Amino acid sequence: MRLLIAEDEPELAQQLKDAMTQAGYAVDLALDGEDACHLGSTEPYDAVVLDLGLPLMDGIQVLERWRRAGRAMPVLVLTARDRWSDKVAGIDAGADDYVAKPFHMAELQARLRALIRRAAGHSSAEIACGPIRLDTNAARVSVDGEEVRLTGHEFRVLAYLMHHKGRVVSRMELTEHIYDQDFDRDSNTIEVFIGRLRKKLGTDLIETVRGLGYRLVEPADTP
Repeated sequence: MRLLIAEDEPELAQQLKDAMTQAGYAVDLALDGEDACHLGSTEPYDAVVLDLGLPLMDGIQVLERWRRAGRAMPVLVLTARDRWSDKVAGIDAGADDYVAKPFHMAELQARLRALIRRAAGHSSAEIACGPIRLDTNAARVSVDGEEVRLTGHEFRVLAYLMHHKGRVVSRMELTEHIYDQDFDRDSNTIEVFIGRLRKKLGTDLIETVRGLGYRLVEPADTP
């Protein structure tokens, strides 16, 4: 899963990026509103953390431009604690949730997980597909109750397929959602990650749809 963090305080931006990377996300940073607006308009993010007090273009303007352009990714806004008016303005502009500064990282992460789950149509913190269980809170995967150790990229591929189970996902879409902007992307490695996942999970629930991509299917849906 891929995030955009738009925050102009370099130290806080790096703390957010480090925390989200450790939690299993691919993360891009924007330190001003113009960069945030461009990235959010051109890159496919699963969620955005947007500070409202950005230089060059404030967060409200950025958010309004995204929504006018039809960009529907979940957006969590960061606001100053004593400015309730910012919260109202952010929600009216199209924000999905907000967190006041200063904040606890665990709360922000929990709110982001909830936004991503809801955007994909899931209400529970645990997403299941047959014997596979993905705990979005703990970033853990198990099969028949036994934990399966995955690399960061393997986890991102599986998490994306789990959030969008039943839908065909192309290699390009997976590539765009598991790597950050600065990574040297290669869609051919997706096939490698899929092969490793099939082996580690010990199931055939990841289906190859020839010429289109991959689909995670429930056992009853398999031929």
